This record gives sequence, C-alpha cells and structure tokens, in this order.
Amino acid sequence: IETGFELKTYLKAALEKKGFPVRDVGCLSEESCDYPKFAREVATLIRSGEARRGILICGTGLGMSIAANRFPGIRAALCTTEFHARMSRAHNDSNILVLGGRVTGKELALSILTTWLETPFEGGRHQKRVELTDRT
Repeated sequence: IETGFELKTYLKAALEKKGFPVRDVGCLSEESCDYPKFAREVATLIRSGEARRGILICGTGLGMSIAANRFPGIRAALCTTEFHARMSRAHNDSNILVLGGRVTGKELALSILTTWLETPFEGGRHQKRVELTDRT
C-alpha cells in the first residue's frame, strides 16, 4: 500500500528535477505521524507570505484537507483528477493541493500536481466567491 510519505518523496524529486524550489516541512519517515502539525506548518507559511502555495499528502487526503481548511485564507483542495486540479485553481484559487497516497497513483498524482501548478486563477466572477469564502 502506497503511503503519503512515498508519494511525497516521489513528487518532491519530480518537482526538484523540474527546477521548483521545495521546502519540505515533514513528515520525514513512513512512521505514523500527527499530520495536523504539518497542515498547520504549511498553512502558516502561506498565510505569512513565505510561500504562495503548498502541497499536503496523507493516506486519503481527507485528514489533511480538514486540518488545513480550518485556517483563514487557506483554500486546500483535495484533488483526485486533473479536472479537479484545474477547477480548484481556475475557479477557487486553491493555495494548497491535497493528495492521498493510498488512493492516487504516482503518475496520476504527478499529472494532477502539474495541472494544478500550471493553471492560473481566472478571477472575474470567481474573485467575489473566493473573498466570500475567505471571510466565513
């Protein structure tokens, strides 16, 4: 069974190979961990402006999504397809991509990540909705 750590390691190497700077805040092994700490760390980096976007990975992606979305200004999107990734950026201006290592294969995850990174926010009618989401 694929773990979040294995998927993180794979995607981190792929991003570095493409020249993207990667700041890895953990987890640092396959051992069970308290993933909300990592969601908080990534959310804090984004909210402070030290990072524009982040990636969170756990077994299903559900726990990380719940943990990250509790922070104001964070729009963490659990994506299982390239379409989800595209729409989460284009319409929702997601700033954290969440993936599940046990439910999304490596190649699909890389394709989802690539789509997410390459898709700009459309703004326009979606801007008002993002602002309403961030205020609640």
